[in-house]
Amino acid sequence: MKLAILGAGMIVKDFLSMVGDIPEIELKAIVGTEQDMENMEKYKSESGIEQIYTDLDKCLAECDVNTVYVALPNHLHCSYALKALKSGKNVICEKPFTLSLDEMLELKEEALSRNLVLLEAITNQYLSNYREIKKAAEEIGKLKIIECNYSQYSSRYDLFKEGTVLPAFNPEMGGGALMDINIYNIHFVAGLLGMPDRVQYAANIERGIDTSGVLILIYPDTKAVCIGAKDSTAEIRSTIQGDKGSVTLNGPTNIVDHFEKKLNHDIKTRVDVKIHRHRMYEEFKEFSRVIKEHDMNFMQKQLEHSQQVMQIVDLALKDAGIRLG
Repeated sequence: MKLAILGAGMIVKDFLSMVGDIPEIELKAIVGTEQDMENMEKYKSESGIEQIYTDLDKCLAECDVNTVYVALPNHLHCSYALKALKSGKNVICEKPFTLSLDEMLELKEEALSRNLVLLEAITNQYLSNYREIKKAAEEIGKLKIIECNYSQYSSRYDLFKEGTVLPAFNPEMGGGALMDINIYNIHFVAGLLGMPDRVQYAANIERGIDTSGVLILIYPDTKAVCIGAKDSTAEIRSTIQGDKGSVTLNGPTNIVDHFEKKLNHDIKTRVDVKIHRHRMYEEFKEFSRVIKEHDMNFMQKQLEHSQQVMQIVDLALKDAGIRLG
């Protein structure tokens, strides 16, 4: 994979801390603004990125890349991914895929029409421990209740209360608890059960954005509650309850560090099969394979999942009366 990275923020720094362990990924370019130049120079020096650009069009035209990794603020995902696809590049787009289902479908149509790979970077769907959770969920009988709580007080919330609105709390930039943190819980549940029959979102809204909220996903036989908060904190924990046992994940649904399985009347079994220290390793290892093999069947399957997630997001935002973008 010959990769151009769009963005120079914290997620890019995190990505670069592990990408050296995937030698088949060649870091051809990084694209940012003039304000990003100091970071980009540092990343270039430390990670061996070949070229720096402040003009995406120039990068796409002259740089030897076949894949673009969109790691920009949420509201820029669709427009930049679309530009990359139209230039004939495969695209990996950070979560949330887009701000709406319509935007996501526009990208999907463009990728399919050009026979290009388009994938959402969402860690939990690729983690070995999550795959084991899916197996464990089949062992604990009929699923009854799922509860995911990812609540983490944001330092940006203090600034927000004082009147400084940063992207994390800016509705025009696709901020809010649902899109930033609860999105992992949505992927976690939808990866197990698919599209629910009904979606309800009870959100705490300040200045038009959800600073926290409780999302309810209603399936025929299972009820799921996804809690995401940036204005308060609690134990980060998820449980899956079946009529023959339970699964408990202590920690966030984007890392899935390990989990405990307990069948009725049995002792707990600790499960941890992760193959790398970094949560992003397995997804980018798989992305590299998919692009090398041009595995469009895999891409279609993943896009179906991402499409369900974006449909849930649309319904949740509508239910709470939140408008993004």
